[in-house]
Amino acid sequence: MKISEADILVIPGFQGSPEGHWQHGWAQKMPTARMVKQNDWDKPVLDEWVNAVHQQILLSTRPVVLVGHSLGVTTIAHVAQKLTDTKVIGGFLVVPPDLEQDNQPDEVKSFAPTPMDPLPFPSTYIASSNDPFCSIEAAAAMASAWGSAFNNAGELGHVNRTSGFGAWPEGLMAFANLMKRL
Repeated sequence: MKISEADILVIPGFQGSPEGHWQHGWAQKMPTARMVKQNDWDKPVLDEWVNAVHQQILLSTRPVVLVGHSLGVTTIAHVAQKLTDTKVIGGFLVVPPDLEQDNQPDEVKSFAPTPMDPLPFPSTYIASSNDPFCSIEAAAAMASAWGSAFNNAGELGHVNRTSGFGAWPEGLMAFANLMKRL
């Protein structure tokens, strides 16, 4: 599927995806992409975040591909439990946190437990072998439970600006591969 044939919903995680973050850049460059906005990026509320994503899915006029980062991926897993149609045709899931890990910020703990049901759409899971918020073993377990194609992309940290990521062309190539499969 071509990007122009889908609504690309970009779903940031805790504290959002500010300018300079790869998600921000992708949303600006892809003509059919838009960022899902949340009321408060710093004090996430599970039901509010899930409803915001679900509402954007319902408002979409084309097939939907979800692009999540960090807590945005956890939000996608929660939203997937509400999906009753086939409008969402794919997901690109980048380094969700392991909410069972002790070092998670208090603000995100209400998103636990992470749903471990299979996702009702094909997905690619990008993992980092040195993500401070999720071990590679927990990442592999999530990907397996969700039925996601698992990609251990090596030492990428949390794939954010702190880890040195801006445009992230390798991620865009992985996303393009997902789109070809859809």
